[in-house]
Amino acid sequence: MTQSFRPFETKVDEATALKVLRDATAGADDGELFLERSRSEVVSFDDGRVKTASYNASEGFGLRAVRGETAGYAHSTDISETALRRAAETARLAVGEGGGTLAEAPQATNRKLYGDDDPIAGATFPVKIETLREIDAFARELDSRVVQVSATLAASLQEVTILRPDGVRVADTRPMSRLNVSVIVEEDGRREQGGTGGGGRLGVDGLIARDGWEKMTREALRIALVNLKAEPAPAGVMDVVLGPGWPGILLHEAIGHGLEGDFNRKRTSAFSGLMGERIASKGVTVLDDGTIPDRRGSITVDDEGTPSGKNVLIEDGVLVNYMQDRQNARLMGVAATGNGRRQSFAHIPMPRMTNTYMLSGDSAPADILADLKDGIYAVGFGGGQVDITNGKFVFSCTEAYRVENGKVGAPVKGATLIGDGATALKQIRAIGNDMALDPGIGNCGKNGQWVPVGVGQPTLMIGGLTVGGSAA
Repeated sequence: MTQSFRPFETKVDEATALKVLRDATAGADDGELFLERSRSEVVSFDDGRVKTASYNASEGFGLRAVRGETAGYAHSTDISETALRRAAETARLAVGEGGGTLAEAPQATNRKLYGDDDPIAGATFPVKIETLREIDAFARELDSRVVQVSATLAASLQEVTILRPDGVRVADTRPMSRLNVSVIVEEDGRREQGGTGGGGRLGVDGLIARDGWEKMTREALRIALVNLKAEPAPAGVMDVVLGPGWPGILLHEAIGHGLEGDFNRKRTSAFSGLMGERIASKGVTVLDDGTIPDRRGSITVDDEGTPSGKNVLIEDGVLVNYMQDRQNARLMGVAATGNGRRQSFAHIPMPRMTNTYMLSGDSAPADILADLKDGIYAVGFGGGQVDITNGKFVFSCTEAYRVENGKVGAPVKGATLIGDGATALKQIRAIGNDMALDPGIGNCGKNGQWVPVGVGQPTLMIGGLTVGGSAA
């Protein structure tokens, strides 16, 4: 067990901090003091040797005062009364003459969604190095075509304390660990890559256990060998079947961001002004759920102190909710949903996703594929780009197959899926009964901030997507 972060016992007097915060937020609508201590370790093994080994530690605070649509924010790595008073002067500029009414504190919770043991201390450094070395050797033993292996083990612990002007104080300790394995194979001068990973708000024990990393290594090799036999992808408008689990990243990017409160309050989202209207095919129900134990995107409380929620966003095709932080919720006249997140004490909170997924339907995945007459079956995705204002997306497939007359054929490479979220939602033609969450590898960027997230979905058939391919 790590020694707890107790800033009001070791850094600054709580009564003094509360007085400074109250002075900064007098006449404001909202505000808080966010204190954080974090530690992280990353060890990478590449092509038979240690490539990187890093350890980072930081601590600091961010002080915010909110009045209307304006927020004053200041942060420092020095948790002291002097630094707090300087930060309060800056944050106070947003309040001006005041006139606001301080919002009520978030609802308290006794729920804890994960443990608080330090994943970094879960294994010694030599054990971690030896595990990565064993992954490298194991992959090469599996197949003589393996020419390069990369494996990365990352662990972190974030401890936060949030103090509000009304005296309410919330604390949370957030572990995280992840293992990624990448394999490159070569045959007849052609090289292809496959990769996988997994993790969550857990220690590293399960990741460094042999049965855990062997499974990941076999999967990375399988994908690489599939791609080694892949043919150039076709191009054109066609129906696409998406596999369960990680392909939910398309849902996250093309739809999820458009359902965040700030984009809708500012009317810059493709889904602005559509509350209560049908925006997706019947049967489509999408949730953002930060309450799933031990998941990568889960948070006991968000970074404003609001307990995370299991929030239905789209219900049977109808838009019923947006994801909200406290500021946007107040300005839109709705309740905060526990989605106020920030990368660190140096960043201001904003509406962000946690674990975003679509519920299962009633179709068997095999039947969905059998109904695909001419299209692509995509089960793995890499990078993508999305324009929030119109929902247009471009995603590259890392594992995909050609399907003709319901038969899954040869793997294809170079396939990209092009469309827009609003249209794609309405063109969902079948929903599988096999909803799965991703293995715990997602990160989400917004306005220069990165936070861990989860995605998930069942097998889906979407009609009329544009497939960008490499076939002549």
